[in-house]
Amino acid sequence: MDLAKIPNNRKLYLSRWYFRVGFLCLPIVWAINAVWFFNEAFRKPVYDEQKQIRKYVIYSTIGCLIWLILLVSWITVYQINRSAWGEFADKISFIIPLGIP
Repeated sequence: MDLAKIPNNRKLYLSRWYFRVGFLCLPIVWAINAVWFFNEAFRKPVYDEQKQIRKYVIYSTIGCLIWLILLVSWITVYQINRSAWGEFADKISFIIPLGIP
């Protein structure tokens, strides 16, 4: 979709909608919102809705980064401690690796 063809109030609606959908545990939507509306929020000439779009872009970026940090942290902790957790790790694993830990 070409954002240049969309009126400013519709851009604001889309940015707000993507931001709200991201709260449904869909951080990829926040990432899309941040990338897609970055130019509208920071590089285009000033217009009325731009301040609100900028707010949603910033919050979407922060939300996506928080999810990324949490996900990387969990993966790291799990990979380091999987063999020490024994049966519990096997129960929360989708694929149980074969061999000696």
